[in-house]
Amino acid sequence: MPQPTALCVYCGSSSGSHPEYVEQARAFGTEMARRDIALVYGGGKVGLMGTVADAVLAAGGRAIGVIPRQLVDLEVAHPDLSELVVVETMHQRKTRMYELSDAFVALPGGFGTMDEMFEMLTWAQLGLHRYPCAFLDVRGYYTQLRAMMDHMVAERFVRPEQRKDVWFGPDMAALFDWMASYEGRYLPKWVDDRSIDA
Repeated sequence: MPQPTALCVYCGSSSGSHPEYVEQARAFGTEMARRDIALVYGGGKVGLMGTVADAVLAAGGRAIGVIPRQLVDLEVAHPDLSELVVVETMHQRKTRMYELSDAFVALPGGFGTMDEMFEMLTWAQLGLHRYPCAFLDVRGYYTQLRAMMDHMVAERFVRPEQRKDVWFGPDMAALFDWMASYEGRYLPKWVDDRSIDA
């Protein structure tokens, strides 16, 4: 596929315990704008979410936020986005973010980041989309998750080809190059010979 036009970024609503998390989020947003890739994200002004959006906007890029009304009312919505889409539920938020995007990247984050990214990985596994999914591994944040995915393959719950289809690494330039050359393909989810695809 060509370079993504709208990249969905999942990341923390907190900034984490190390300045490098913020530095890399800022650099990532700046690079997105430089490459003319629109940001799609959760619409917040706080944590790494706010840092990425601020960097995109400061570099002249486009930032689209999708946020549930409850969080707008709690005053965490970013006030200066190119576009803010307000929805009623978290389920609607995830669906709309997916609809607006053609690639998905996770920066460091917590439960919400994992929930959102793994839903996209599952949808890819089921053939519902063929967009690239990647983890930017700042300070080794995703080292253990990467090992867990390898363990899923070893225990025959995930196909090796599907695991290889998920990018991990610390190098932003390599990540953008990988997305630009990504060729999505559907492989049946089931691993063993008793699957419905056998």
